[in-house]
Amino acid sequence: MKIRQAHFALRIVRRNSGDAAIVYRRILNSKHKERLTRIAAISPLAFTAGRTLLRDAVRATEEKSIKLTTGDFHPLDDQWGPRIACYALVAAGLRNGDRIYCAAENLRQADGAEAAWWLGLMQGTNKTRAIRALRILLETVH
Repeated sequence: MKIRQAHFALRIVRRNSGDAAIVYRRILNSKHKERLTRIAAISPLAFTAGRTLLRDAVRATEEKSIKLTTGDFHPLDDQWGPRIACYALVAAGLRNGDRIYCAAENLRQADGAEAAWWLGLMQGTNKTRAIRALRILLETVH
């Protein structure tokens, strides 16, 4: 899949504290052109904890076996894109690596359609409640 065909994209960036990522979603802008718009950033801690989730998402979408490299956009399909976006929103602000890892493993096994539903809730007007509810379901908080 090429980046122009993908609804979601992942970009790996290098920071002083380690590798991180930014999740993008293709939406229409005010001029009715499709553009990749930033959804959320994945911190270096969340990147390390969710490396297998991110690697599986990139490998499932691209034809060849590819590594998580910095710089280029990695396209994500409709099954993996919402999972990665939910992971980025859920992991934002969390500091416990074990719980972030638990969220990554639960989202790795989740259904793509269910993740898309949660993503829609988390981008609505009552997003803090939806993020909190998904954090509880993914066992990241008590």
